[in-house]
Amino acid sequence: MRFTPEFLDEIKNRVNVSDVVGRRVRLKKEGREWRGLSPFNSEKTPSFFVNDAKMAWFDFSSGRNGNIFDFVMATDGLSFPEAVEALAGEAGLDMPKATAASVEREKQRAGLVEVMEWAAQFFEGTLKGSRGQRGRDYIASRAIAPAVQVEFRLGYAPGERYALRDHLASKGASAEVMCEAGLLNHGEGIAVPYDKFRDRVIFPIQDRSGRVIAFGGRALEKDVPAKYLNSPETPLFHKGHLLYNHHRARKAAQERGQGHGHGTVISVEGYIDVIAMHAAGFPNVVAGLGTALTIEQCELLWRMSPEPILCFDGDGAGRRAAAKALDTALPALTPEKTLRFAFLPDGQDPDDLAKSGGGGAIAAVLAQAKPLVDVLWSREVEATTLDTPERRAGLKHRLGELARQIGDETLRRYYGQELYGRLDALTGNRRGDGPGHDRRGAGAPQNGRPGRPASPFPPPGRPRFGSPPPLRGYRGSAPAQLSAGLSRGADAGAPVFQRREVEILAIVMNHPALLDHHAEGLSELDFEARELAGLRDRMVELLSEHVPDHGSFKAALDARGAGDLRRRVQALAERAPLWSTGPAAAPEDAELSLLQAMALHRKARDLHRDLQEARDALARDPSEVRWAELQAIQAHLTTLEGTEAMVEGYGTLSGQKHAAD
Repeated sequence: MRFTPEFLDEIKNRVNVSDVVGRRVRLKKEGREWRGLSPFNSEKTPSFFVNDAKMAWFDFSSGRNGNIFDFVMATDGLSFPEAVEALAGEAGLDMPKATAASVEREKQRAGLVEVMEWAAQFFEGTLKGSRGQRGRDYIASRAIAPAVQVEFRLGYAPGERYALRDHLASKGASAEVMCEAGLLNHGEGIAVPYDKFRDRVIFPIQDRSGRVIAFGGRALEKDVPAKYLNSPETPLFHKGHLLYNHHRARKAAQERGQGHGHGTVISVEGYIDVIAMHAAGFPNVVAGLGTALTIEQCELLWRMSPEPILCFDGDGAGRRAAAKALDTALPALTPEKTLRFAFLPDGQDPDDLAKSGGGGAIAAVLAQAKPLVDVLWSREVEATTLDTPERRAGLKHRLGELARQIGDETLRRYYGQELYGRLDALTGNRRGDGPGHDRRGAGAPQNGRPGRPASPFPPPGRPRFGSPPPLRGYRGSAPAQLSAGLSRGADAGAPVFQRREVEILAIVMNHPALLDHHAEGLSELDFEARELAGLRDRMVELLSEHVPDHGSFKAALDARGAGDLRRRVQALAERAPLWSTGPAAAPEDAELSLLQAMALHRKARDLHRDLQEARDALARDPSEVRWAELQAIQAHLTTLEGTEAMVEGYGTLSGQKHAAD
């Protein structure tokens, strides 16, 4: 059933996101937002936020976000219509009333579903009976266990022309209904409709609720024109809008995402591949239905996981199929919806790999899955030589055109910069206008640096958001800090500040409107540096004055005697790798960066407290249990290396690059 935007908006207006999420997550009020532990990842420090005003939730630990419908689908494993129905009841709204025409269509669908179930039972029974030996022999040759056969409802269509037709007629099904369900061949030149599936192993195709709506049949004779035959398009079955094994994979992906990192879903190319992967321990697997991946199928995958893995054969055909899938998905990519690509060893499909190496071999291939940008880059570079300026310019043009296909503005610009940076590295070029390059004023200052285009995104070669330089090793009981050289700048003898504390304050200084929503959360942060804690308190005090912009906000801080420290923080932030501290960043990007930085800061502080407690406990009780607890906390600290990073010399190296440019 389709729902009007007005109906969905009415539900969202009546039901608070915090009420829906609060049934699964213990939430604590923080300013105008709510904060709690992620329902998708196991964590000790909350990084899950709910904003009722925006009707949205954000999970920084898993990178997921959405509205109330998305949350119910993700946590309860419901389809969109099911989620709408559940939330409409909570909102006190009646579901849209069906028209006479829609009622008639639903009756027709119900009749077709019943006939398809009868057909599935017939095929299952035939496989087990005296006429099913050929089907059983084929299934045995593929080493499909009896329990798996039953779970996937495998069957066999006998070779007679009217076996299924006569069976269904005996149960009261008319020839017209059988034809409409796609079970009989009929039409011009066919006097008497006859069975579409004959002498084939049958794979029932089920919808998201598990109802049989179509069939796939594998021929057992070698000279049959179609090795695999699917049901035709029917009122129940639109192959470009469905995935084989969707109803099982959806639940498996959701379960794997609970407490162990958000789950993923794997897409392979055939029925047998799905069954083999499932039997090898990968129930979160689906397959297309004999067509190239469609955008509708991509959307189904993204509802199960923000980053599905498409698994292809490693030969030329598999590469071409991957390229088609990439082109299909590219316009619909967003920061929350992308793809990864896994390529099997040449000459092997998932079934072969499962038989030769089991689940371990499959896991090894999936672990090597490549991001979409890598596959796109490889395809374009491998398709040309770069021995002339014309060919290099041609590649640059194609990369720009590809980047511009992405509908999401932020991601489009990131892709442009990424592809441009790779092209510069490949050709040895040190400067140029890359695909997606911001042209809002060449020579305008960026974050205080003259001579650079004004852009809220880092230029090629700079660390990307969320990926600062790695830690140089574990530093004991204190969180990672800015190096002495970077934090002191021109003021020898000044204290060393933590990078994350500097970034948090810089974001708020350059985007003071964020205080309206996050003053309480900012006030609760435990700052290491007393000077920065004092600056934070003065910034929060300015909330009552409603300072309109970052220039006025900084002037107000200066008037309160915080000018020297404010300028020092600003100078440090300009040298650090988080681009969104600057005033040129979009307000939405700055807010997300602030929330992430605050969440990471809390997590780091809590972990260091836990570490000290574990050391004290180990000193009192030097046992293996206490040692294991200490090691576990240190392992958690290691996972923060990418975000709590030392940045010694970054400003100097950055300055050298700009000078070279």
